[in-house]
Amino acid sequence: MSALTPVERIKSESRGLRGTLAQSVADPTTGGLADDDAQLLRLHGSYQQDDRDIREERRLQRLEPLWRFMVRLRLPGGVCTPAQWLAINDIARRYANDSLRLTTRQTFQFHGIAKGKLKTTMAALNAALLDTIATCGDVNRNVIASSNPVESPAHAAVADWARRLSEYLLPKTRAYHEIWLDGEKLEGSAEIEPVYGRSFLPRKFKVAIAVPPSNDVDVFAHDLGFIAIVESGQLVGFNLTVGGGLGATHGDPKTFPRLADLAGFLPPEALLKVAEAVVTTQRDFGDRTNRKHARLKYTVADRGLAWFVAEVEKRAGVALGPPRPFAFSSNSDRFGWQQALDGRWHRTLRIPAGRIVDHFDRPWLSGLREIARLHRGDFRLTANQNVTVAGAEADARAAIDELIARYRLDVAERRGPLRRDALACVALPTCPLAMAEAERYLPQLLGRVEALLDAHGLAGLPLSLRMTGCPNGCARPYLAEIGLVGKAPGRYNLHLGGDARGERLNVLYRENLDEAQLLAALDELFAAYAAERGPDERFGDFLWRSRRVAAPQAASAA
Repeated sequence: MSALTPVERIKSESRGLRGTLAQSVADPTTGGLADDDAQLLRLHGSYQQDDRDIREERRLQRLEPLWRFMVRLRLPGGVCTPAQWLAINDIARRYANDSLRLTTRQTFQFHGIAKGKLKTTMAALNAALLDTIATCGDVNRNVIASSNPVESPAHAAVADWARRLSEYLLPKTRAYHEIWLDGEKLEGSAEIEPVYGRSFLPRKFKVAIAVPPSNDVDVFAHDLGFIAIVESGQLVGFNLTVGGGLGATHGDPKTFPRLADLAGFLPPEALLKVAEAVVTTQRDFGDRTNRKHARLKYTVADRGLAWFVAEVEKRAGVALGPPRPFAFSSNSDRFGWQQALDGRWHRTLRIPAGRIVDHFDRPWLSGLREIARLHRGDFRLTANQNVTVAGAEADARAAIDELIARYRLDVAERRGPLRRDALACVALPTCPLAMAEAERYLPQLLGRVEALLDAHGLAGLPLSLRMTGCPNGCARPYLAEIGLVGKAPGRYNLHLGGDARGERLNVLYRENLDEAQLLAALDELFAAYAAERGPDERFGDFLWRSRRVAAPQAASAA
């Protein structure tokens, strides 16, 4: 039998995620944490990082890396009150790097927090009724859900299920409250974790709930998914999906992105039991000897869907029915004002790469703070890195629009569909896994791709482009019509052929391209698309129909 990974030892010996984390945080001799504690920190919702732009400079000066911490909130369904937004804004300005980042998991990330400010940050979040529990690490992470808040009673029900599921799958350990909020210290043995056990999960675990016809959460990209089945405006149950995930490793064909399988139908009241059964099945059968093979997608691929469903049904005491019909039409967001059935209004604002900061010509951090001061509804973060000002009364729209115009919060949505739908991960300089730029490079790249589209008479057509600095897939590049995956500084793998509904993986087209090679490849394909496309045919669909992309054998076998 293969040996367990070192991370498994750290988790199992941590006494419920405590380890020596409290001592590491209090140690004044270093800006970082002990190695084991840096690993445990992830399960508390934070990553230790350093500024890679100055890493070598500090090494030459014989200084340790400039350690800083990323902190991620737990925000089920992306729902945030105006009061919470104001608290989050204040934390970003006082303790982080004067910016907020909206993630593809419908939550906020703070960047640049010094170790000495970690406890202060956690306390400030707690005062706003927020926390970071289980937003990173080998646990169920933030539960995401279709973001249009009150389009129908079913949307409100789905938002409530996202909240309930997030609470249900939280770890039971009080370590978070002890370490960050000075709660009562544990005496004796660690708490029992009925769902996670002593070693928690083999790897991270992600859940999404979609409400057709919108697949704005890309439900098939998740370990566990629920597709709401709505009849006459009422939620009658969910189609269950299992085994999705997008992370891979360059050069390792045993790792691959995978779309989730449809596993069956369940009534709403069975959701928590079935979710727990899926999690515990992965807990007991997931690979703890190889972290690259530890996600649920490999458990399902290796053992088969039939085996997995039978195990889940046995554990949940629920017999799944056959999947019910559904149809997705888009995985993008809708911008501008939309009216809900209850008469209230919602406006989604485009936030490129999710970064909210005060630039001299786009003071968005200040603008959204001012909206939060007058808004009486709530905010909904989307899985496409945007924010919806939700639940506004009709007589509040003019005041909100005035602030949007004053702070230029609408400038990005006027730039065309390519920019409206593009996604990018953080990448350099803070992500330790990044091999290439993503967020910082995206505006430059989009401008050059737009010039190609314009040259071929394709300007204004919808086109999804997503890029990441490494193959882990945080911005879901493997579902885009054009996916760019960082391979080395200034070089990317080009993946092509995703669809507009989040139901088809793209495929690797060419590897290790610099910008000139990348643009040349797209220029050739855009020329063909302009000459040969059918009416209303998307670029990704055209590539498959014209056989310019094809599924590789290994991918189809997987």
